[in-house]
Amino acid sequence: MKVIPAAKIRNAVSDLCIKANLSLRKDVLTALKAAYLKETAKKAKTALAAIIKNAAIAKSEKLAICQDTGMPCVFVELGSEVKISGDLNSAINKGVEAGYRKGYFRNSIVKDPLLRGKSVYVPAMIHISITSGSKLKLTVLPKGFGCENKTQLRMFKPTVGISEIKKFIIEAVRSAGPDACPPYVVGVGIGGTADYACLLAKKALLNKVKRQKSKGKKLENELFNELNKLNIGPMGLGGKHTVLGVNIETYPTHIAGLPVCVNISCHALRSATAAL
Repeated sequence: MKVIPAAKIRNAVSDLCIKANLSLRKDVLTALKAAYLKETAKKAKTALAAIIKNAAIAKSEKLAICQDTGMPCVFVELGSEVKISGDLNSAINKGVEAGYRKGYFRNSIVKDPLLRGKSVYVPAMIHISITSGSKLKLTVLPKGFGCENKTQLRMFKPTVGISEIKKFIIEAVRSAGPDACPPYVVGVGIGGTADYACLLAKKALLNKVKRQKSKGKKLENELFNELNKLNIGPMGLGGKHTVLGVNIETYPTHIAGLPVCVNISCHALRSATAAL
């Protein structure tokens, strides 16, 4: 049995919050640079250049990539041979608060969703899954709400065809328009229950923007091509690049249903991972 002190988890989460908010993921940056090279529309190319330059300045000057440092989502893969000495949830929330304070990031959380009130740093959204082995894997995804607000869920009948699902996903991106800071990365969750489809869609954003293999690769490619014909373009200025990638995660579901969720990320798709 491997024992991991809560303090070590707190420190790791703090570091991940800073890394995620200051340094754009390598795969996202690569996709942005590739889009810049291929883009022919002048305004779109200018917007992509500004986005890439912003990421470089954020990293070198240790400034947040975006002023909306998001709702911190923490994904935990807890090995069955790991024992936490202390309170895991408390350690994660203390780590988020410490990291956000140290990085001078915005405190964007209101504890009462109806009455609102003063904004604070925590609690984070924590998702824990039990895995085999003796490792604890932590991933921090700061999710800005300009794009989170564009999430859509549809409970399809089980008899629906793929064409209807594609239409729903395309319309979700079309309705987001320029509001959520394109070019987007589109996460799609298919299956499970309503809540699980939404979690799958968000977890899809943790995958590499252009992964080589996936069960839904054909559908991902078809959607990628269709979405880039919408001409929304970088920051809504038109052009070839409305999306940088489409990632789909699936899960078995009930015979009477077919949940599909779309979770969109802005161009500043930020996450950072560490294993303890």
